[in-house]
Amino acid sequence: MPPQTALARFARPLAWIVLVAAAVFGAGYWYLLGRPVALPDSPTAKIACVSYAPFRLKGETPFDINAVIPPERIEADLKALSQRFDCVRTYSMGQGLGAVPDIAGRYGMKVLMGIWLGRDPKANEREVALGIAAAKRDHDTLRGVVVGNEVMLRGELSEKELAGYIKRVNDATDVPVTYADVWEFWLKHPALAKATDYLTIHILPYWEDDPVAPEKAVRHVADVYQRMKHEFPGKEIMIGETGWPSQGRTRQSASASLVNEARYMRDFLNYAATVDMPYNVIEAFDQPWKRDLEGTMGGYWGIFDVDAKPKFAMTGPVVEEPRWAGAIGIGALMAVAFVALGAMGRRWQGARGWVALLLAGFATGTALAAHARLLLFACRDNLEWAVGIVVGVLALFTAVSLAKAIASRLAAPVNLAATAPPPVERRRLGVAYSDAFTPQRFFWMFVLGLWAVLMVFNGRYRDFPIGLFAVPCIGFFLLWLLRTREDVLMPLVEERVLALVIAVLGVAVVVQETGANVVSWGWMLLGFAMAVPVLATWRRASRRR
Repeated sequence: MPPQTALARFARPLAWIVLVAAAVFGAGYWYLLGRPVALPDSPTAKIACVSYAPFRLKGETPFDINAVIPPERIEADLKALSQRFDCVRTYSMGQGLGAVPDIAGRYGMKVLMGIWLGRDPKANEREVALGIAAAKRDHDTLRGVVVGNEVMLRGELSEKELAGYIKRVNDATDVPVTYADVWEFWLKHPALAKATDYLTIHILPYWEDDPVAPEKAVRHVADVYQRMKHEFPGKEIMIGETGWPSQGRTRQSASASLVNEARYMRDFLNYAATVDMPYNVIEAFDQPWKRDLEGTMGGYWGIFDVDAKPKFAMTGPVVEEPRWAGAIGIGALMAVAFVALGAMGRRWQGARGWVALLLAGFATGTALAAHARLLLFACRDNLEWAVGIVVGVLALFTAVSLAKAIASRLAAPVNLAATAPPPVERRRLGVAYSDAFTPQRFFWMFVLGLWAVLMVFNGRYRDFPIGLFAVPCIGFFLLWLLRTREDVLMPLVEERVLALVIAVLGVAVVVQETGANVVSWGWMLLGFAMAVPVLATWRRASRRR
């Protein structure tokens, strides 16, 4: 029997604390998502201008050069938008969008007409020709022509090439001509201001290099706008894009959520009502195709969802997740299921085991409900759905087997280690395993380690899958706690390497997020929950040799 440590003496109370905390956290998480959040009311539901792209249905994308949106669809969209917006901004002339100015005019709307520019000179020529023709044909409907969108940001044209296109359009029409880009790129290319009638700047606090918390976002917008007016005196400046995503990863203190999108939009409209400032918000409808470019958050900047339904009201409290009670119900059903499964082949007696199964089942159910919610927003195709469901089912199987082992140990006498048989090395396919749980633990460590690498080195657009990994990470941590009185075998060398990787990269994510991202701390703690047992067992086994 190994010598008793302080951790071994307090292992059971700690295990109960962790188990109860996991269940309480699961209930509290969903309760907070479901409670109404009081926000300042907007002074109006009417918005000056909104970015419009019709590619919101499944499979639709502007990257499909053969895609053409029928004018009937565009007319239905603009008829609905005319009730809330005085103007729409477009980004290109192709794929049916050339009909927007004519249709918008029928409903009393103005148009900021976009001419898309990129690396392809032939495509640019087509766009410019269509734009000039439309500027002459629909002159009275246009509020301005936007020649190029974030071309400097993408590095697709030189400043001289872009200025040439702007001048050609400006010379061909008397409609005001502008160029649109992130505000910092106007500071890097101030000469472009000479080619335009006014500046169109994008201010997106969520996407800033130093992301801004939603509570401070509009103050940031106001400061940037005043700075730009100072840098370009005498030049009219329009905010061409501003908004907030309703779903996606948290970036430092900038959390993407429905409540924060509503908060930002209401705060911005209150600010806009106090200044003489032309503006356009992004965007009318959620755009699922953008998730290929920007991750989950890219698809959820719309004021309306893909079904053209408003995502939030402009007055009154806002609820992040109205289906929260269903997630609590899933937790309750899972608790009952764990008790039923735990009764099969049990070798323990007493209420403690049943309570442990109830708590483990409820915590697992609420965690996997969070995983399902992430899949609902993040999955782009059937493959991603299939992968997400499969790993969720595997997490459930792991949770059941761990819960039975944990309940057995919590229900057994405290002196279990005195009568526990010594561990036996197992072999499968020629690989030595330290115990029966090694294959499952290694699988989850490998998946967690892979995702940890991606989060650190390519994590800008990746979600934190907290709900999925909470199940195995907490489960294996509890099992280790309850084994601290028992003899152990040396973990696999692969597990030891993965434990070091997971622990180090978990800290790295928090550092990258400057410590401001609460979710990144949770990610790091889950990584520690998986890594520490392996590292501690490695240390114990090494001392015994």
